[in-house]
Amino acid sequence: MKKFPESKKNLVTSAVFTIVALSMSAPVLAETHYAYAQVVDSTPVYRTVEVSTPREECWNEEIAHTHNDRANSRTPALLGTIIGGALGNAVGNGKSNKRVGAVVGAVLGHSIGRDIVANNRRDRTVHYETVRQCETVYDYHEEERIIGYQVQYLYNNEEYSVRMDSDPGDRVRVKVNIQPVF
Repeated sequence: MKKFPESKKNLVTSAVFTIVALSMSAPVLAETHYAYAQVVDSTPVYRTVEVSTPREECWNEEIAHTHNDRANSRTPALLGTIIGGALGNAVGNGKSNKRVGAVVGAVLGHSIGRDIVANNRRDRTVHYETVRQCETVYDYHEEERIIGYQVQYLYNNEEYSVRMDSDPGDRVRVKVNIQPVF
């Protein structure tokens, strides 16, 4: 088998590419121009969409505040214990009676002081304050929206149909391509 020199291979390859390029360039010979066609019908196309509208909803709310500075104090219970212990000690006759009297007096004094603290807690005052509260709520509703137009038009006594974004009016611009058929 005979081999071709490298230069002849390149020449054959170039010739093949040229033939392919020329055959593909035939549509380039086509003539393109623009014309106007008569609109026969233009019908709006609708889509149902859900729309949310925000609004602020407000109301007045009563807030209760309790107040008593003495309610958290442990001073009455402590004072009651000390005073009760001192009284019990003073009342007792002997040394052991003084100790027993001091303990009983302290317990009794503590009990009285605790009752005073509990009573102070019940005497708390309540103040009411009106506070305005607001929140965003959404109202939902459906509405019809135009999403385009279905347009029918005549060109060269033939009817065509196309979907368009806007209503074209009485006529629509068309692109006309003329090319030879092989």
